[in-house]
This record gives sequence, C-alpha cells and structure tokens, in this order.
Amino acid sequence: MEVKIGVQYAPREIVMESKQTPDELESTVAAALEKGSGLLSLEDEHGRKILIPADRVAYIEIGQPSGRKVGFGAI
Repeated sequence: MEVKIGVQYAPREIVMESKQTPDELESTVAAALEKGSGLLSLEDEHGRKILIPADRVAYIEIGQPSGRKVGFGAI
C-alpha cells in the first residue's frame, strides 16, 4: 500500500510502502491525531519506522502502489 504524507513546513512529501491495509493505516493515523501532540508512527515494508509529530501532519494519501513503467513506450 502506498502512503503519501504531507508535513507542514517541509518542501517534500514523505512517500512509503506499507504492508498494512487502508483501514489499519487510517485507524493508526486517527489515533495519533486524536492525541494532539503525540507522534504518528508508521512502519514501511522493510521494517523501518517513520515518526512524524502529529500536529505537523498536513495530509495523508492512502492508495494502491503504482506500477513502474519500463521501456521507451512508457509515458
């Protein structure tokens, strides 16, 4: 599952791949945002943890991973 996270005052979004379902990701994000000044903690498919201050989260986009296009005809 591809997750894009926009962080306030950061020029680029964070993009990661997760093994969690969209519902699990949504509940994790909702729990972190309810705490107010807590941390949003997510784990990617390689076991790395990403920690973001919950009060700095601008948006989160949860979607299917896009397949990589290869070759000269891929536009």
